[in-house]
Amino acid sequence: MTAEADDAQDTPPIRVLVAEDQSAVRAGLVLILRSAPDIEVAGEAADGEEAVRLARELRPDVVLMDVQMPRLDGVSATRQVVAEGLADVLVLTTFDLDEYVFGALRAGAAGFLLKNTDAGDLLRAVRTVAGGEGLIAPAVTRRLIEEFAAPRPVRSANAADPAVLEALTRREREVLSCLGQGLSNAEIAGRLSMAEATVKTHVSRLLGKLELRSRVQAAVLAQELGV
Repeated sequence: MTAEADDAQDTPPIRVLVAEDQSAVRAGLVLILRSAPDIEVAGEAADGEEAVRLARELRPDVVLMDVQMPRLDGVSATRQVVAEGLADVLVLTTFDLDEYVFGALRAGAAGFLLKNTDAGDLLRAVRTVAGGEGLIAPAVTRRLIEEFAAPRPVRSANAADPAVLEALTRREREVLSCLGQGLSNAEIAGRLSMAEATVKTHVSRLLGKLELRSRVQAAVLAQELGV
């Protein structure tokens, strides 16, 4: 057996909690996840309240969260899971741009995918989020950029204040700009000629300074401020 195989066996599987109220859809998601040897389905939830309860009980690595669920919607459930530091949340929905997208991002979701995403992309998304990197489906990214690029004659009271950037070092601003372009840690390392571990440190620090819950929120902020 090779050293690589030994390392693969020693690496614990990514534990995923699937929260989806439609049983047929949930069964399909579970089937896809279980097809991957490096992913384990830790539990299933049929509503938002159950998702939060199981996240507290099971402490999965990732919660695959539907946004429209009974008792407690996915955005509110995401907010609780993230606020308590229970897991990273990958949101699934049929909507490509509405209040659910922004609500989930504001709640601290680490990723956002449409339900028509194919099996391979779903598995890659789970691995990406579990690895500490944010992800937004390309279709959603395009719409988000269009939204941020739209002219705003009157500044919203909720709009980000450019002054928040004053707390960042020059290097942290460069990393934030790369996040806004959707680059991974490895891509940022190549772009800025630094070690990937150093990129992770910069990301962690800038999230703390900006009081953000996820790198996806940082990417949205970068887009909004034109960094």
